[in-house]
Amino acid sequence: MRIEDIRTPSYLIDEGKLRHNLEILKSVEDRSGAHILLAQKAYSIYQTYPLIAGYLTGATASGIYEARLAHEEMMGIRDGLENHVFEPAFKDDEMAELCDICDHIVFNSMTQLEHHRSVWEPAAAAGSLNVALRINPEYRAEDSHEIYDPCAPGSRLGIRNADMPDELPEGVTGIHFHNLCEEGFEPLKATFQKVEKDFKRFFPGNGHGPAISWINLGGGHHITKEGYDIEGLVSLLSYIRDEYGIRVYLEPGEAIALDAGYLITTVMDIVRTDKYPVLILDASAACHMPDVLEMPYRPPLKGSGQPGEKPYTYRLSSRTCLAGDIIGDYSFDREIGIGDRLVFEDMAIYSMVKNNTFNGMALPSIMLLKEDGDASMIRSFGYEDFKCRL
Repeated sequence: MRIEDIRTPSYLIDEGKLRHNLEILKSVEDRSGAHILLAQKAYSIYQTYPLIAGYLTGATASGIYEARLAHEEMMGIRDGLENHVFEPAFKDDEMAELCDICDHIVFNSMTQLEHHRSVWEPAAAAGSLNVALRINPEYRAEDSHEIYDPCAPGSRLGIRNADMPDELPEGVTGIHFHNLCEEGFEPLKATFQKVEKDFKRFFPGNGHGPAISWINLGGGHHITKEGYDIEGLVSLLSYIRDEYGIRVYLEPGEAIALDAGYLITTVMDIVRTDKYPVLILDASAACHMPDVLEMPYRPPLKGSGQPGEKPYTYRLSSRTCLAGDIIGDYSFDREIGIGDRLVFEDMAIYSMVKNNTFNGMALPSIMLLKEDGDASMIRSFGYEDFKCRL
């Protein structure tokens, strides 16, 4: 079908833009020798995994369900793909399966490492599993968001240098850190320099004890955003590889699907208020793009401007009963009418993986915009999808 025939609300994944991002990331891999993984917490539309698997090294998971998804939908696409997993705490009845379906497991604490040792150690000894500890580099980017900052005071994520042992625990071959969110290259460079200094005793050439054979630099890298210092990134990754001879991983989520999706919505009503007229949409911030309220942020809207920038300004809201379900204030070149369609951009990331059915709102359909301009249905949702969650 064509875009104008899509029933709203619907997410629309842009295959061409997704491929564009993947080509950039593949170039970074090829030039630096590093390995890039899809962070499924940001984007998990597995129907596009065959495309992603053609460019990247594999996927990383935040728990057993994401790990299963990657194992089932990506790992068999081609040889050599990797399945990584990290979680602040793993349940006992999950560990055996994780050791079977994953080739890299990252533990958040010494306690978790030792608690599960009897399960993971045989797999590690057999060479089918690589084990790492997550460290807290205690480096905060200047514009970090508190809710997304793993290095904020009192953080539960990662082991501080002062709490790490003098030598790597037996069986541990890697370290992992993650402290960035929508960042450019410079915060990554500064973070690694601090890690290199504070955790030097774990790197090859330390002169004592076992050394790591791999390092995961986490996610939050806006590699595919215009203006990102890709040359600086390639230089840093090449330095780590050449200086220490270790395998280097990045696990971005946003960079893979940045600007590669849309949320198409219809204006259902217009309510006059003492400020701006309010457009009542069939899409919701609270249900369909939760980061608008949680982050918060103002999602880009095709053909719009800031309030007052264009002749007609409106507040965009939803048909839920939540008073604060406000998407934002936008201006347009023309008056907006009931039945008009609006297109939110950059809706592939942290939308479908986080949406919900509050108020009994239907989940938007998920569509794929193919590179030839046609749109095809990936999945639609109805009442049973709402009911089965309760």
